[in-house]
Amino acid sequence: MEKKYYVGIDLGGTFIKGGIVDNGGNILVEDKTPTESEKGDVGVAKNIAALTEKLLLASGVDKGSVVGVGMGVPGMIDSKAGVVIYSNNLRWKDFAIGETVSSLTGLPVKIANDANVAALGEAKFGAAKGKENVVMLTLGTGVGGGVVAEGRLVEGNKSAGAELGHSVIVAGGEQCTCGRKGCLEAYASATALIRDTKRAMEANKDSKMWEIGGIEAVTGKTAFDYQNSDPYAKAVVENYVEKLACGITNFANIFRPETVLLGGGVCGQGDGLVKPLQALLDKELFAGELGPQVEIKIAQLGNLAGLLGAAALFM
Repeated sequence: MEKKYYVGIDLGGTFIKGGIVDNGGNILVEDKTPTESEKGDVGVAKNIAALTEKLLLASGVDKGSVVGVGMGVPGMIDSKAGVVIYSNNLRWKDFAIGETVSSLTGLPVKIANDANVAALGEAKFGAAKGKENVVMLTLGTGVGGGVVAEGRLVEGNKSAGAELGHSVIVAGGEQCTCGRKGCLEAYASATALIRDTKRAMEANKDSKMWEIGGIEAVTGKTAFDYQNSDPYAKAVVENYVEKLACGITNFANIFRPETVLLGGGVCGQGDGLVKPLQALLDKELFAGELGPQVEIKIAQLGNLAGLLGAAALFM
């Protein structure tokens, strides 16, 4: 197989991470530079171009053998047009980042939403390598989503789809930051887990979870740490798993992926999270054992998923 090279850029609010990637998913070099969003959209684009030049120099890869620059960008992205419609993190509106970075680097540029790009990275080179149909959920401050079908990202009209965290699982339920009530994000994010843990402690002064020192010491791990010794913690974990499994089963029935990947801090629980989720999914999945099975796995690329997925936009 002829060696091809790609630049992968993971654009964050604080840092721009980048790397030179070959078509086997090997990262030749990687580096990062401050985003400096206060310099405005063109200022950030110049920083991306400077990082690209630095990476090419460090890797010794000739620019002529680079297929293109792929970028994962936070916010609402029109990937076909290469435009950031809106990014809260970067305070951008309608910025043609693709065209701008292309003119600065002299290379073709493709962009996509950062959560979608992470899903593509895991599907191509991570925990779902070799799988054509993958759904990924990132359980952090919110619940991010990404869908890969037949090896390609499913993004919807103007790439504004795949907002899996904003599918309602409890009609009229908990308030979500998006304005709706009962979204998966309002139950399955680390933020929701912390909220429910605090509620359980405040309602039950005899809970062993108070041993951590106080309500402000609660993290996404607290209920999991105490689930075997405290019935209130156990109830929090069981409710969390039940709600997350409901969302996973919905997506499994809609997309029928081979694999559902979970990323984010809550996934540090490993099998303690995956096994009960898998049991519920197996029980609830449409057609049960008669249809193709869906495996739940923990994402494995961590911070490199975005960089590799961005490069994979050209693969």
